[in-house]
Amino acid sequence: MDDQNYKFDEDDAVKYDDDEILCVIDIIWDYYEKNGFLSLNVELTDEEVLDVDDLTKYVKKEIKNDDELMMDPKDIEKIVKAELN
Repeated sequence: MDDQNYKFDEDDAVKYDDDEILCVIDIIWDYYEKNGFLSLNVELTDEEVLDVDDLTKYVKKEIKNDDELMMDPKDIEKIVKAELN
């Protein structure tokens, strides 16, 4: 590719808008709440550490059930992992 003819367009690089990303983050927090990760009085043991695969599966399921939100499952996994880092 000729570098002189290539122009990066940020709008083309971003697939999802802020509202869609925030929806994923909200679903992550719902998961935390349902699984007791938000309790201030709980000390987690090694067995109770966050299961990222289970979280990702939960987020994918919730998004699939949302008729208005359309996201590629591969992207969901990347968004979840980005939020955790």
